[in-house]
Amino acid sequence: MRVAPELVGLVERLLGAKIPVSVLAWDGSRAGDSDGPCVVLNSRRALRHVLWQPGELGLARAYVTGDLDVDGDLADGLSRFWQVGRKVRPSAKQWGEIVKLALRLGVIGPRPKPPVAEARLGGKLHTRTRDRAAIAHHYDLSNDFYQLLLDPSMAYSCAYWTSPEASLSDAQAAKLDLICQKLGLRPGMRLLDVGCGWGSLVIYAARNCGVHATGITLSQQQRDHVLKRAEGLSVEVRLQDYRELPAEPFDAVASIEMGEHVGEENYPAYAATLFRMLKPEGRLVLQQMSRGATAPGGGAFIETYIAPDMTMRPIGSTLNHLAAAGFEIRDVQAMREHYVRTCRAWAETLEKRWDDVVGLVGVEQARIWRLYLAGGALAFEENRMGVDQIVAVRTTVDGRSGMEGLCS
Repeated sequence: MRVAPELVGLVERLLGAKIPVSVLAWDGSRAGDSDGPCVVLNSRRALRHVLWQPGELGLARAYVTGDLDVDGDLADGLSRFWQVGRKVRPSAKQWGEIVKLALRLGVIGPRPKPPVAEARLGGKLHTRTRDRAAIAHHYDLSNDFYQLLLDPSMAYSCAYWTSPEASLSDAQAAKLDLICQKLGLRPGMRLLDVGCGWGSLVIYAARNCGVHATGITLSQQQRDHVLKRAEGLSVEVRLQDYRELPAEPFDAVASIEMGEHVGEENYPAYAATLFRMLKPEGRLVLQQMSRGATAPGGGAFIETYIAPDMTMRPIGSTLNHLAAAGFEIRDVQAMREHYVRTCRAWAETLEKRWDDVVGLVGVEQARIWRLYLAGGALAFEENRMGVDQIVAVRTTVDGRSGMEGLCS
């Protein structure tokens, strides 16, 4: 029995249509659309992963372990998989057909061991202890790895592309400059960056705007890195949870792609903290990813391998949380297409430096990041995820915003 024709025949019966990829099985047989990317099943374990864990996570496990590969453009393959996956909802009768074929192919067997790189967090969701563990899983992977992948500023968020010819470094500098402009930073002001990462914003603002910048992070590796880079600048970095911030209002507050880690239940407290940390007439710039109401989480792959406990909500829900905390929303700038280019720039670096990446974090993590960046670019391109920069202000008791001089 030739494996690939049997598999493709079954999938096409489930779909009621031709599959948009070809399949190369472990026995050397091939079937499907020869014009599309080729899904390579290196062993029976590839299908065993999916039988034990149907859907996105099972496919991810098969890819991360190397039991499944894609020959051709990975993003194109993922796009075609996404189109197919949304349509496959096997009935009880069809599941019987799936199991029969799995038995004939020798796929039935013990649950394969999941990749060691999967997050395994314990305790109640979004407690301070669990949040620290979730942040450490992602951001403490390796400073050397992130230095290799990111631009020299170590900005790990959506860049802002002002021209087609701009480099990633140019686009990240443009993003940081845009944030500083929106915050209205002037020499002598105090800026708080909640979730400061590797310090791209606090260092840029201190160097270019003359502010005293304070960043908070839960990652010891990030804090150590920022303190080395910020030597000689008016920059302070605290290893601190946002829930531990004391009552010392700042002139301006930023939080760049950190709100995704807060969780829906804790978001009102997070928004209230951002409000509390601002002086009256102070501005907030919040940059945050979003997702539709039907799928507010990060997705099985992202939450298992990249950012455990991640929550992405519709942009309207975030605005409602901010308004409920007391903010006046002044501006929302959608930047979805900018994230497509950002992810692809990171992915290009990953491929160019593949051997170095494997040397730093191992082949499993390298494959995780290849899948993550290709899938991320695709999700933004197809409008399954978005990202926005929000400007909000804490008005005075009599309604002054501090932005009156900007009215035309």
